Amino acid sequence: MKLAFIGYGNVGRALARLLRQKRREFPFTITGIHTLRHGTAVDPAGLSHSQLEAPHFGPRMTSIDEFLDAACADIAVELTTLDPSHGEPAISHIRAAFARRMHVATANKGPIAHAYAALRDEAARAGLGFRFESAVMDGAPVFNLWNHCLPGVKVLGFTGVLNSTSKVVIDTMERGGSFEDGLAAARAMGITEADGAFDVEGWDSAAKTAALANVLMDAGTTPQQVSTRGITRLTPARLQEMARQGKTVRLISRGRRTRSGVSLRVRAEVLDRCDILAATPGTSNLILFHTDLMGTFGTVSIEPGVEQTAYGVFSDLVNLGQFRVAKPEG
Repeated sequence: MKLAFIGYGNVGRALARLLRQKRREFPFTITGIHTLRHGTAVDPAGLSHSQLEAPHFGPRMTSIDEFLDAACADIAVELTTLDPSHGEPAISHIRAAFARRMHVATANKGPIAHAYAALRDEAARAGLGFRFESAVMDGAPVFNLWNHCLPGVKVLGFTGVLNSTSKVVIDTMERGGSFEDGLAAARAMGITEADGAFDVEGWDSAAKTAALANVLMDAGTTPQQVSTRGITRLTPARLQEMARQGKTVRLISRGRRTRSGVSLRVRAEVLDRCDILAATPGTSNLILFHTDLMGTFGTVSIEPGVEQTAYGVFSDLVNLGQFRVAKPEG
């Protein structure tokens, strides 16, 4: 199947490498790449390895419609950066792909946080697939877990540590560094959003909280409706004092069903060091699901990187393509 990439940052390049590595079993072809800063590359027969590795492409096409028409792809891979305020332009990119009978896989949490139900229904009406496994936990199975492994189980709520940048900032301040030192360290690791304020003010977590609630609890919400307070009020002195008391802080996402609907919040919470929510190291993430039939269980992603995010998109592509794994020769 042919793929059109919208956005080609670290995740896109890691995904291209993974597709090349797995090409024998899963013969995808990238026919187009469209970026904001590095231009556009299109070849309906498939872009070459040198084209995929180029730092810059040709002149940028004037619109997403022009690009998708030229790429002649089966699946649009939406990998642009998060805008937590309204989820655009990613939502429009996805709709442009649907209008051209293209399936969509995205790692962008914005469309899921702002317009999941509408996009889900549009895809269903058109007989198209819409996948987004990497939107919340860097490719660790969350949505696919519910789609394939837990028939009849109802999500009553969830609790998650879903933002890595905030943990790096907190860990840095506990060791005596400044807030700015921690944010710089996170940027150097390549884990921040394009605007680091989205991480530390809680918007990244709010978008993930809304996305989880929309998909798993049919909440019909947006990040703006999540009660959110980030970590910007924390100081090194306060964190070091808590550390001496055997405590730390984590930015926690919580969702729960209530009689009046779904309650959602993001808060910097003080935790005992031995609390499972405080135990995940570095960039690791954790989510606990509270359910009717399975009690509480969870998924942990230990020190994920861009390769794990790329794998989540890859798994979506395989599902959309309905490929069979090739048998070894001989």
